[in-house]
Amino acid sequence: MNPVLDAIRQRRSIRSYDATPVPRDTLLTIIEAGNQAPSGMNTQPWRFIVVEDPGLKRKLVEAAVPNAKRYVEPLRESNPERYGMIMRRYEELPDPIYYSAPAIIFVVGTSSHAADSCPLACENMMLAAHSLGLGSIWVKFGSMVTDNPEIVKALDLQPGEQIYGPIAIGYVKEVPKAPLKRDPIIKWI
Repeated sequence: MNPVLDAIRQRRSIRSYDATPVPRDTLLTIIEAGNQAPSGMNTQPWRFIVVEDPGLKRKLVEAAVPNAKRYVEPLRESNPERYGMIMRRYEELPDPIYYSAPAIIFVVGTSSHAADSCPLACENMMLAAHSLGLGSIWVKFGSMVTDNPEIVKALDLQPGEQIYGPIAIGYVKEVPKAPLKRDPIIKWI
């Protein structure tokens, strides 16, 4: 089999990490993979922020949880089962946002090309992490921290910048079962 296609098929969103720190050179390799992503007109509209500090990670969780709860509130009526599953995480886990991963990489972008390009950098980084024996998860709720001035300052977020991907990265404690995937919808012309 093709190793790239194998990595795409085998990569999982990991929600259980060992506390072992990820070496800085490994994180740099992962970031370089993100930096190699395609971008509109090669604008490379991203920058990367690596958070390893336990105190800042705790503040990130405290800032994100209330916003995430508000975000999922409509599910209480429309999809009570999913709502219950998500809310159980908030009750059971000490870190239901970044899953206590030893490293969080924020992908931040500023230009009009960022919305199209930054997600490509995120996917490259998650595939690179997988290829290096690490787990990762892209956490949308983890970007819901920009209403906290202390975090905005710590991340050095500038006006007009947006977080496109906090990606939690670390050594895998538990690999989840592969989720069922629907067949692709294709129209051949």
